[in-house]
Amino acid sequence: MNDSTLAAAKPAVVLLSGGLDSTTCVALARELGFEVHALTVAYGQRHDAELAAARNIASAMNVRHHKIAAVDLGEFGGSALTDDIQVPKDTPHEDIGKEIPVTYVPARNTVFLSMALAFAEVVGAEDIFLGVNALDYSGYPDCRPEFIRAFESLANLATKAGSEGKSKYRIHTPLIDMTKADIIKRGTELGVDYSLTVSCYDPGGGGGGGGGDGATQACGRCEACALRRRGFAEAQIEDPTNYQTGAGAS
Repeated sequence: MNDSTLAAAKPAVVLLSGGLDSTTCVALARELGFEVHALTVAYGQRHDAELAAARNIASAMNVRHHKIAAVDLGEFGGSALTDDIQVPKDTPHEDIGKEIPVTYVPARNTVFLSMALAFAEVVGAEDIFLGVNALDYSGYPDCRPEFIRAFESLANLATKAGSEGKSKYRIHTPLIDMTKADIIKRGTELGVDYSLTVSCYDPGGGGGGGGGDGATQACGRCEACALRRRGFAEAQIEDPTNYQTGAGAS
């Protein structure tokens, strides 16, 4: 999409975590003709690799605007991603998603979508993209279609433009019924550079992630790494992730 097309495109807010799914959402939103305003949330996560990855992705994909906003969910804790709780490792694939894991961050997607809605009101966007998935995921309750529908209804009740009938807010979840392999295939078709993305819940090598700057490492053993590795294998596409030495394949 060239600059003149971007200038004429409708704005959309895309929640960009720096991960595989959200990066694919950026590509899909652009393919649909939207001008992407990317929002990354620094929510008190224990590592900042995904924030660095989000910056790199936003730059590489030439989004119209990239904002990093802070809200410290670490103040509440209760998650292995924000608190001093061990990240589960080596979970059998058939057990992933059976229970809500300790990597679930309480109310995270509710908070993220609320922030995206505020951003959308300011930039005049009616469309918000979120890379949730209800198939190959870890069982988080705020990734389910019924949650998305409920938030969309809330968005149209709780905003000035919605209450005045001037806007109809839409929450787009284009990946929700896709397998991780299908997501990777689609993103690859759209030219997504997955080496820039971070998926790992417990990155090592000096605080690195699933990719990011190419020098950091993913643990290779958490549920996010397991789903990522399996997705690339099933898609029959080379996984560009820099995993820690000795991390076993899932």
